[in-house]
Amino acid sequence: MTSPMKSLSLDNERFHKCFRISRQVASEHQAMYKFIRENLPGILASTLEGKTTFDVVSLGSGTGEVDLEILSQLRKVLPDVKVDCDMVEPSEPMLEKCKELVSGTPSLDNVNFTWNQMTASEFEKHWRDRQPEKKLDFIHMIQMLYYEANPAATVSFYQSLLNKDGKLLIILNSGECGWSKLWRIYGNELYRRELKLTLTAADIKRYLTAEGISFEAFVLPSTIDVTDCFIPGDENGELLLDWLTSVVDFRHSAPPALKAGVMNLLHSPDCSTEVNGRTLFNCNLEVLVLGQ
Repeated sequence: MTSPMKSLSLDNERFHKCFRISRQVASEHQAMYKFIRENLPGILASTLEGKTTFDVVSLGSGTGEVDLEILSQLRKVLPDVKVDCDMVEPSEPMLEKCKELVSGTPSLDNVNFTWNQMTASEFEKHWRDRQPEKKLDFIHMIQMLYYEANPAATVSFYQSLLNKDGKLLIILNSGECGWSKLWRIYGNELYRRELKLTLTAADIKRYLTAEGISFEAFVLPSTIDVTDCFIPGDENGELLLDWLTSVVDFRHSAPPALKAGVMNLLHSPDCSTEVNGRTLFNCNLEVLVLGQ
């Protein structure tokens, strides 16, 4: 008899184990790094002109690798400009990892970090109380809007903080990726109310279009190697399966019909491709860039 399913987001230790395994078999960070290095400087070109200071907010900083890649690109084009960066991350373990990474990274002398252990919604209240009139040059939300109760309102508030030439960058899973198909079919059975994992870039684009807000969009091809998920008892495969479904010990806690349906979908050509004997799950990302 299966046990009740528990959301992965409610088990901090298991979540971080799953996160580490997913990082090892996914190409999404490489895809984001490529975009940051090749596209971001051009996107920010007008924002960077004539700056003596540059104000950045990172919402959902995680363990900080992507943030430091962004800051590295900023330092290349603004070598003599002081950068003030608010790092916003609700997870204490992740924020501590981020601080360790920053402390061990050279060439950040001109970057002033402010650490905020809170959600984007909590930081919004903090910002309103602290400095409601201050404007920002660059805000990024990377894979974090799933955790917001009202993603559209979050986007609207942070866009309102931009300077005239400022930019808001959002990265979410593409509406056409395997994640989206998994969530559309099994989302009601898998995911708990504290997460909006059915959210994709397509939802945000519909909101922006309805509001008449212009944006640029970029698709970032990305995959997760899910081969080990089909090996019962494989520790990494079990952790990765939990990450994909957002359920603790999915293989043993999910009802048989749900488990069979999810496993079939993960292996189906609608979601995955077979390359050299490996099963690669489509987890394409989409970048949305907004101005003021």
